[in-house]
Amino acid sequence: MSSPQKPLTARERARIEFTAEIKAVARRQLAESGAAALSLRAVARELGLATPSALYRYFPGRDALLTALILDAYTSLGAAAEAAYAALGGADEEPVEALEHWVGVCHAVRDWALAHPHEYALIYGSPVPGYAAPQDTVAQATRVPYLIGTLFTDPPGQDGHRPGETRPAMPDDARQSLAPLLAGLPPDTPADRVMGSLMAWTYLFGAISFELFGHRSAIVADPRAFFDHEARRLGTALGLAG
Repeated sequence: MSSPQKPLTARERARIEFTAEIKAVARRQLAESGAAALSLRAVARELGLATPSALYRYFPGRDALLTALILDAYTSLGAAAEAAYAALGGADEEPVEALEHWVGVCHAVRDWALAHPHEYALIYGSPVPGYAAPQDTVAQATRVPYLIGTLFTDPPGQDGHRPGETRPAMPDDARQSLAPLLAGLPPDTPADRVMGSLMAWTYLFGAISFELFGHRSAIVADPRAFFDHEARRLGTALGLAG
């Protein structure tokens, strides 16, 4: 039996609250000016501080603040996708169920992006000049790709094919290009299923980016209905429905 968690001190609570306030101001500035213009000086000014020095105890520089915002965004997005997946009953190898899981995850990611457009742009838009994300962002950044990979790489049969699925044979050079990824997966993972998951991941965020950044606003009258159909169509084409 674990011991009761020690209550936070007043100082610890104050630090948590002020950290949250700093990030809330930074998110507003993302919406107003974009990530490239974010600065501790501007955040301090909005908080009513004379200089940014008081913020250095929380974030030693702009990059540390950006990293915190990026981690929060990936964490929130991953939680939304995983909640949608779990709401549909978790893993299921039946083809129709796999398709519904895929569509549910797609809608959860799209809904999150529409509700948090500036945070989405921070993690899936143009790179911030002069900023390189540290390694500790990788775990949260890969939550959605790994979830999609679960749908597309669970072997539906001994040969890795699903009923009714047809596709061109995967050439050796394309298979070899996946060697770094396949090296970290179970040895019996079919390379063509991994290819399918990468295509699905690319499609999902490409479609959402096109919608969010207005690239097809003049040609799609009902974005949600269109998105639902294209997600189902792609899932079917990639073998999630027989």
